[in-house]
Amino acid sequence: MENFYELAMSRKSVRSYDGRPLTAEDAKKLLTFMETPENPFGIPVSMKLLEAGEHGLSSPVISGEKFYAAGTVGRVPHGEEAFGYAFERLVLYAWSLGVGTVWIGGTMNRETFEQAVGLRAEERMPCVSPLGYPAKKRSLRDSLMRKGIRADERKPLTELFFDSDFSTPLAAGDGLERTLEAVRWAPSAVNRQPWRILRRDGLWHFYLKRSAGMVNDAVGELQRIDLGIALCHFMLGAEEAGLSPKLVLEDPGVALPEDMAYSASVSLA
Repeated sequence: MENFYELAMSRKSVRSYDGRPLTAEDAKKLLTFMETPENPFGIPVSMKLLEAGEHGLSSPVISGEKFYAAGTVGRVPHGEEAFGYAFERLVLYAWSLGVGTVWIGGTMNRETFEQAVGLRAEERMPCVSPLGYPAKKRSLRDSLMRKGIRADERKPLTELFFDSDFSTPLAAGDGLERTLEAVRWAPSAVNRQPWRILRRDGLWHFYLKRSAGMVNDAVGELQRIDLGIALCHFMLGAEEAGLSPKLVLEDPGVALPEDMAYSASVSLA
């Protein structure tokens, strides 16, 4: 993805839109992008562009939107991570067109959205996003929500990235400093940043640090979607740095506290 770092660092969640529908050109570009949603797990993810008025779609935390993107994925291992990766690519691509987005997993009439995408029993529709042009000024509700989740703050690198074991913060980024910063600023549900990344034996291992109340049948494990978003930023950033990242499922067997679980690893060789 061109200009990944600039897109990742400039993009912000948009809840206030100016009421304009997507231009025909932008809608066509987004539809084309949605036709082949990529993820390194090789798990099929389906996406649809939905007109809000046609399907009666809305969210109480959004204003001025005319379109939504919605996606589905099978109820399979790593399905949430695959969805998070693929949908974040769409989010970044939309921003490259000047189209705003925000991840929505709960503040919506889920049944209406699931009907609009034609959800099947063996699938989940984890999240949706409005698609539109940002309003010149955020609504009061939007501003209060950003303040409430500290949307303009992130954990320090020393709390997210580790070397060899989880007692040793990562001191050097092997030329991936911009990539790690892009991962640090990746979006996550209520800004929890549940990913922890361990560099060990030539691999970068991604772990989930769980918070209570982030799992339900309709969404799956919400924070594994966040892991997929972090993986997306890491792998796109590594590509931009001239490397060839490859996903591998190779749990190093590191001793973990009860609230942590292995997700996936990335090789940069």
